[in-house]
Amino acid sequence: MVQLANIGSEVERALKWQVKGNQFFLSQAVDRVLELFNLTIADSKNKKRLKEIVRARELLADYFIGANLYQTTAKDWQKYFYNFNFASRLDT
Repeated sequence: MVQLANIGSEVERALKWQVKGNQFFLSQAVDRVLELFNLTIADSKNKKRLKEIVRARELLADYFIGANLYQTTAKDWQKYFYNFNFASRLDT
């Protein structure tokens, strides 16, 4: 939960840079998002949720880098990661 909440924080940062039109900072934020996803995927404790994590990474990469074939929106990503943020706060 906490790892995905952290990814969500970086996604929020990337979305804000996207709105501001700053490609340099957007690119850096997206790189951090993908790096956090890769670290989460490599973590053996996430084995049971690996399918969802890998799929979320694929969709997010398509949204920011690809042609957005899956037609996701910024609001979709905010809603998705909000749940992890909420759950991680309940856990602490």
